[in-house]
Amino acid sequence: MTADWRESGQSGARPWSVHVLTLYPEVFPGPLGAALAGRGLDSGLWRLETVDIRRFARDKHGTVDDHPFGGGVGMVMRPDVLAAAIDSVGPAEGGVPRFLLSPRGAPLTQEQVKALADGPGIMLICGRFEGVDERVLEGRGAAELSVGDYVLSGGEIAAMAVIDACVRLLPGVVGRPSSLVEESFEDDLLEYPQYTRPRLFEGRAVPEVLLSGDHAAIDAWRRAQAEHVTRTRRADLWARHQARR
Repeated sequence: MTADWRESGQSGARPWSVHVLTLYPEVFPGPLGAALAGRGLDSGLWRLETVDIRRFARDKHGTVDDHPFGGGVGMVMRPDVLAAAIDSVGPAEGGVPRFLLSPRGAPLTQEQVKALADGPGIMLICGRFEGVDERVLEGRGAAELSVGDYVLSGGEIAAMAVIDACVRLLPGVVGRPSSLVEESFEDDLLEYPQYTRPRLFEGRAVPEVLLSGDHAAIDAWRRAQAEHVTRTRRADLWARHQARR
């Protein structure tokens, strides 16, 4: 009932693990099987397992949804089917949080990503249709989590975004951990502009300060740029940054 992409013979502590409950397990690992995340998966730095929700349907047709009580358009995922899929993973032990990917959820933040990456792993439930029966969320202790103020066809793409954000913070996944320090959302600031060769491109030159070799001046310029970009593009982040000072 699960598909497991861990291909490592490493021993020792259990790697950071994620269970994805979905009606479309075939879409995983998808982009998570490439680049940094994929290499980390192949080397056993993290573990991915999918659970096909449809396998827990109660009839021969594989029915997982039904009409909503009270009327309305669309269908709702049945609580008995989804609860059985959740229970197949095991009890909620070891501090592993459970999330339904949903536009109703609290927005995912970099601070939360760090906390999740520091834990043992996560369970992500990919909703479909008009939603899932509220009682299964209450009965199985699943919170709702959003990746933005928009609606997707299902939770699979959102789940991949959450997983990727966490995996890149795991020890050994990124070759140079120092590269994670000066990123967007650190200290509630967006990242400063970046430049590389050639020094002149379509008549646009690299800012002279970046060529000066004066590291103090470069650091000051980058900080000022980060503050300017945040102030002009994300007033909400800028307000949080100011409140921390």
